[in-house]
Amino acid sequence: MATPIDFLSHTDAEAARAARAAYRQGRVAPTSGIAPGFTQANMIVLPRDWAFDFLLYAQRNPKPCPVLDVSDPGSPTTLLAPGADLRTDLPLYRIWRDGKLVEETPNATAAWAERDDLVAFLIGCSFTFETPMMEAGIEIRHITDKSNVPMYLTNRACRPAGRLKGNMVVSMRPIPADRVADAATISGRFPAVHGAPVHVGAAQELGIADLAKPDFGDPVRVEPGEVPVFWACGVTPQAAVMASGVPFAITHAPGYMFITDIPDSAYHV
Repeated sequence: MATPIDFLSHTDAEAARAARAAYRQGRVAPTSGIAPGFTQANMIVLPRDWAFDFLLYAQRNPKPCPVLDVSDPGSPTTLLAPGADLRTDLPLYRIWRDGKLVEETPNATAAWAERDDLVAFLIGCSFTFETPMMEAGIEIRHITDKSNVPMYLTNRACRPAGRLKGNMVVSMRPIPADRVADAATISGRFPAVHGAPVHVGAAQELGIADLAKPDFGDPVRVEPGEVPVFWACGVTPQAAVMASGVPFAITHAPGYMFITDIPDSAYHV
């Protein structure tokens, strides 16, 4: 498989760059369906003294936390999108203090300036394999309805690491029963962006009481003949921030991702 860096000089990423420019100028909207064909990423930014704990947490929980890139301490840049600024080029950020969400903002520059040792982790996002699923004729309901993907905190504990602990978060897409195997096969070819589903069917088995009340994002229609299918989600680190009382963190807002210059094909196996 080619590595993402192989594609940096060979791919026209104008759509991705235009999207980031719009977010830098203040546009706020979920990113599902934006710049189709390009990899999207979750983000968590932590002080350097928490970075090793998180890297170990991600290594122990690769399904919800597949790391695509890690910045140098203090740097808001990434090889996944040369010239991008991680402080401004996502549509919406969350600021966390002592495990509590204290602010949502379209620009994280002020929060980032509070410390000079912040380390940014970019984590694979299931939005990346939505384009191949749609190309196969599988409807992605939240894109059809122009809403955010529904996400739920589950009863599945992640493996702790250092000071970090928490449960897995999942995203859900309703899939026609006769296409579930296809959806699993297509997404399974993208292990770096969560891969195949972690659960199909009864939401109660994940501790989800009501699909109409997601913990993050928006509820979506589940039509007759459709099955709820659940994928590991990169909001899982935010659940760890809350459960562990992390003193300071910056994250993306759920569903408002960082759009990279890397084609989704770079992570296809």
